[in-house]
Amino acid sequence: MAQVIGIVAGEASGDLLASHLMAAIRQVRPDVEFVGIGGPKMQSAGMRVLFPMEKLAVFGYVEVLRHYREISGIRRKLKKHFLANPPLLFIGVDAPDFNFGLEYALKRSGIPTMHYVSPSIWAWRGERIKMIRKAVTHMLALFPHESKIYQDAGVPVSYVGHPLADMLPENPDRAAMREMMRIPLQAKVFAFLPGSRQSEVRQLAPLYIETARIILQGMPDARFLVPLASRETRTIFEQAIYDCKAEEMPFSLLFGHAQDAMTAADIVLVASGTATLECALLKRPMVITYRLNALTWRIMRRKSYLPYFGLPNILLGRFVVPELMQEDATPRNLAQALLNLLNDQNAVAELEVIFGELHKNLRQNTAQKAADAVLSYLPSS
Repeated sequence: MAQVIGIVAGEASGDLLASHLMAAIRQVRPDVEFVGIGGPKMQSAGMRVLFPMEKLAVFGYVEVLRHYREISGIRRKLKKHFLANPPLLFIGVDAPDFNFGLEYALKRSGIPTMHYVSPSIWAWRGERIKMIRKAVTHMLALFPHESKIYQDAGVPVSYVGHPLADMLPENPDRAAMREMMRIPLQAKVFAFLPGSRQSEVRQLAPLYIETARIILQGMPDARFLVPLASRETRTIFEQAIYDCKAEEMPFSLLFGHAQDAMTAADIVLVASGTATLECALLKRPMVITYRLNALTWRIMRRKSYLPYFGLPNILLGRFVVPELMQEDATPRNLAQALLNLLNDQNAVAELEVIFGELHKNLRQNTAQKAADAVLSYLPSS
């Protein structure tokens, strides 16, 4: 008889994290069944999906409010399902605003709850530690500085490292990747990553297109790789190309393959989020950007404790790569920042060294460490 673990991931990065954790658990406990919300990678790893992950993939206060009724309805149905069919354990993978409420209800009913990926309470909204203490039985933290926060708050915690550091090579082979993608070594290649959420791509696609237009004025042979996470986000970007009258511009739209695009690129324009860490671990120079609804941005700025948003800058405690956010994120500013960094070979070489050290620090055999923590809560098979 299968032993059930409830699990919920809300976006592409969580889908990836969860799929590796599931595989590591299954190596020891093949009798375990995973049930909840997940994306294609979790489904490939064998989970039973109750609701599509795309329903949760919205970001920002205003954006969440627009979808509040649907999202709260899904959480209510999930809670009802898990209370009626109690799993051995529930794992919330990131998506804290959705998962904490669910974890709180399940923990109160006696179901152990784990949260995989600490929210960035060290950067903003530190008051959430109170809710975490009530909702989470055990926190799985990806970054070393997070452990002390939870220890001080009395929340059991395991530092497991970041799985991307295990998955990505320490020395990416750009020449081999370009050969595979049939891109000449001498070509100037930009990877443009507008995010995995549909709302992100709607906000950023026109900005990215106009940035490329300015770059092409001084670098007419440049080419642009644009990995997109889903058919829906690809359709949004294609519509933006049409709306911006940019059909003749040298965009290569890819289904996924974000890591391939970054490996092949000379430089990357990337939406703030997990992809910035991927880019750092692939040792690529980058410019980080983001745009939000104006009200959401004002609220976030008031709650922020740090002067930076991108994970590489946060983890290293300083601006190692440029960030151009909100009103500073104009096509001209982004194009200039990309070209300045691209043309500074000393800065590019220094970034490779800095990112190499970060990679070594985060490589911890994450999936196995996280699986060991989960298995400690399961009864013997």
